[in-house]
Amino acid sequence: VYAFDEEGNYDYCETYVLVQQHVDCGGEGGTINGIIATEEDEMVEGVEISVNGGVANMVTNSNGIYSFTLPADGDYTITPYLNANPLNGVSTFDLVLITKHVLGTQPLNSPYKVIAADANRSQTVTTLDMIQIRKLILNIIDEFPNNTSWRFVEQDYGFPDMGNPWLEEFPELINVNNLPEAGLPDADFVGVKIGDVNGTAQANALAGDDRNLEGIFHLQAEDIALKTGNTYTVAITGENLSQVRGFQGTLQLQGVELLDIEYAEATAENFGLRFMEQGYLTMSWNAPSVQSDAVLFSLVIKADDSRMLHEALSINDRYTMSESYNEDQTTELGIDFTTTLADGPVFELYQNSPNPFRETTLISFNLPQASEAMITISDASGKVLHIIKGEYGAGYNTVNVTKTMLQGASGVVSYTLQSDKYTATRQMIVVE
Repeated sequence: VYAFDEEGNYDYCETYVLVQQHVDCGGEGGTINGIIATEEDEMVEGVEISVNGGVANMVTNSNGIYSFTLPADGDYTITPYLNANPLNGVSTFDLVLITKHVLGTQPLNSPYKVIAADANRSQTVTTLDMIQIRKLILNIIDEFPNNTSWRFVEQDYGFPDMGNPWLEEFPELINVNNLPEAGLPDADFVGVKIGDVNGTAQANALAGDDRNLEGIFHLQAEDIALKTGNTYTVAITGENLSQVRGFQGTLQLQGVELLDIEYAEATAENFGLRFMEQGYLTMSWNAPSVQSDAVLFSLVIKADDSRMLHEALSINDRYTMSESYNEDQTTELGIDFTTTLADGPVFELYQNSPNPFRETTLISFNLPQASEAMITISDASGKVLHIIKGEYGAGYNTVNVTKTMLQGASGVVSYTLQSDKYTATRQMIVVE
């Protein structure tokens, strides 16, 4: 709607026109009005409101209001429905809160939050709901298999047990019998965003983003020089890990191939491999407590080209939003790379020389510091042919390998160097 003055100045506002089919033009009508809002009184946009399965329909805009004018004395059922953007407001922090509820250490404090936690619609809140929510966060699934993204409860309904909203069936529609000519002015619903127990869902286009990130939590790995073709095991820890209750994010891998994930505090359920071919690993992890020096997980990677580790790993929001949580705030998530002495030795396993070999060859390697190390030589089937153990100094080291150590094996064999923190693998060729 535009308004102009005599000088040509103008302004405008946006509104909408609700077009309804008259069910019966011959009788007096009554109006049914309602508002769809969250427990925190944020109006819910995009809710499809239907009367008697199609007699009349409309969709709420940013003010959450709906209105129908219908023949008086009729019987009507008002049903709201919204199944869009399941990830809206859902994060690993919700899993932190649901974990506390399941463990009984901090129960959810409203029936609407308990309904939101019931992701699989089983009328209970268990670890099975947490599995579904985490799969959604990790982009393993795109929606809840047995639920819609929103549910709606008649606002006037009083739960007999605030801790158990399923003690009796709660109303998700409003029945109107003998609609009076005065209408029904307060047919309101409370919108419940499934998976969002801390009320961060954006209910309408004007609500804005509730995320307020203060500070940063760093995952940590030791920066090493990667050599083309070598295999490395990279341990991932965390800065002040004992103070962190959870994190989520997208780990991008560039110039390396992910061969395996070795689980520690984080297990298989904490990772999503859906986009791994594109170089993205989604992560979602939480725990009540963990030791500060604990290893979260280790990446087994193979270098496609030579580069430093910090050039191969990074954190972003590509698929799973990156953030972390302590007891009282949400922070950013990053990854930090620690180094040994500047310009000092790094961990590296070199190609044996000569290669191929007939009688003897040398295997050379670098260690960041003096430590015990072990070289395991295996054939193509994985059978261990020979093990060399020893104490080696920081920097460059060599070991001599003879064909007699290999139990008559020929062709391609692999050799793996293991120290206290690192692992690398290469292949060599034994000729007759």
